[in-house]
Amino acid sequence: MINIDKIIAQAIEKDASDIHLMSGLKPMARVSRALIELEGTEIIKDEDMFDTYDHIVSGNVEKDKVFNTTRKLDTSYEYQGIRLRVNLSYSNDVPVCTMRIIKNELPRYEDLGVPDIVRRMTYQPQGLILVTGKTNSGKSTTLNALVNHINETQNKKILSLESPIEYKHKSKNSIIVQKEVGEGRDCLTYHDGVKNALREDCDILIIGEIRDRVTMEAAIEMAESGHLVIGTLHTKSCAETIDRMINFYEVRDQAQIKYLMSSLLKLVISQRLLVGTSGKLELLPEVMVVDNIVAGVIRKEKISVAEIEDAIQSGQDKGSVSIINSIARLFVENKITLEQAKAQVEEKNIETLNRTIMQLKIKMGNVNNY
Repeated sequence: MINIDKIIAQAIEKDASDIHLMSGLKPMARVSRALIELEGTEIIKDEDMFDTYDHIVSGNVEKDKVFNTTRKLDTSYEYQGIRLRVNLSYSNDVPVCTMRIIKNELPRYEDLGVPDIVRRMTYQPQGLILVTGKTNSGKSTTLNALVNHINETQNKKILSLESPIEYKHKSKNSIIVQKEVGEGRDCLTYHDGVKNALREDCDILIIGEIRDRVTMEAAIEMAESGHLVIGTLHTKSCAETIDRMINFYEVRDQAQIKYLMSSLLKLVISQRLLVGTSGKLELLPEVMVVDNIVAGVIRKEKISVAEIEDAIQSGQDKGSVSIINSIARLFVENKITLEQAKAQVEEKNIETLNRTIMQLKIKMGNVNNY
């Protein structure tokens, strides 16, 4: 059997974010977005992967049932006080394992590079805030840093639904109740957890992932009833987030959901991560504060991506941040290259990016050729 703890220890030493275990390859780790082989390890065999599965599941009947029924399992593993989010699935009838290393110490919210308007919006008494982005865009880190900040600065009851729980929070100025979602866990589904939250006298509900209509409907009901709901979605932009939310619903129901969204949705942050010139990951945030202009666009019969992007640009005085502005700022601050900056926008927006870069350079007194 492969020594899982030894592999984890080596990955942590290299400051890896993920570990990949599959038959036919040596153990791999993702370090600054690159996949590298871990030294001193052997090629993994089929039997090693079955042993790895047994070691992680540790005889838990419910987890074994879920894996054998659905052919996949999301769970957690702990090594010397460090938690790992684990996904088990099959490839050619042999288990495959992906482990995400969860750092014990959350970065300070101020050090993440997330615009301050996101933190300020958590003081809203009710409504919906969404943290979005593709896989490995830092959504969980941002979400948990926000929870930690609320915990330290506000006197609230925070109820969190996660699958699985990543960061374990301790109650400080707030009360925090963390529930794991899944078969044999604290609640069966996100939808069940959200519905029950209405009876739990919480002020703020955290939904680890809004992945379907029933969860979205429950989140909206929670926000309507006077709670602040903060959730995540796997979308790549603020405009795509609006589109995804609307498309959870049948066409005949979309007018009503647009009206509810325009009144309940307070803010969307969509984020990306890039390996910067220093070798560290740099955050590219797009922030949409839902003001009257954005709300009006959401309520339209046909929503235009361009209109949403224009509304974000026009709402900068209210805290909105366009993706082009974020890209330009990182370039002007020498955190990413011009090639990286241009690769993040569509060809039709290159001229806008160039103009934004020049405007920022003039504003910062740093007008050089580039």
